[in-house]
Amino acid sequence: MLFKDRTAAGQLLAEQLKEYVDRSDVLVLALPRGGVPVAFEIAKALNAPLDVCLVRKLGVPGQEELAMGAIASGGVRVLNPDVVRNHRLFEAAIHKTTVREQRELERREKLYRGDRPPLNLHGATVIVVDDGLATGATMRAAIMAIRHQDPARLVVAIPVAAAETCHDMEAEVDQVVCAMTPEPFYSVGLWYESFPQVSDAEVGNLLKLKCAVGSTKS
Repeated sequence: MLFKDRTAAGQLLAEQLKEYVDRSDVLVLALPRGGVPVAFEIAKALNAPLDVCLVRKLGVPGQEELAMGAIASGGVRVLNPDVVRNHRLFEAAIHKTTVREQRELERREKLYRGDRPPLNLHGATVIVVDDGLATGATMRAAIMAIRHQDPARLVVAIPVAAAETCHDMEAEVDQVVCAMTPEPFYSVGLWYESFPQVSDAEVGNLLKLKCAVGSTKS
């Protein structure tokens, strides 16, 4: 099974999240950039507010696609100890990468949200969305950042994930909703017919559109 694109993946996930429709406590958070088109469809179907959870992957120097960890808003940093150990990464190299990605995280936060304050997550049911999970490092950083804000319930919703990553994630949140866990997994993009890069402009437009449409929530 292949998803046509991120929009189709979000619509399918929304069907699996029907229990959260029209609930005043539900908030949807997207991991930019790829998670935003998926989360937009979910938030629209559930009639829930949409915001972004800013997270940046920390790539291994020279092998940037391999995540040694991730950072999120609020000063959260999560490291993958196996990757750090296997690649003999010292704190100086990790710190250099962290500083660079922190600058990009702050740039995107201003670009995407502008002057709008982030949603208040305290006591809420938070559904955090991405377009897929490989190692899960980025999602774990997001989970840590969200936990700091004391939500009542935390749900991870993803169209596709590596089976082991999805299984491990179930121990970290209240619920994981995953449409499929193919084996072998290889990569997230393999399971989409169309998987283009999502631009900053597209992220901003989707967030503005959701705000303009609004919801019945106060």
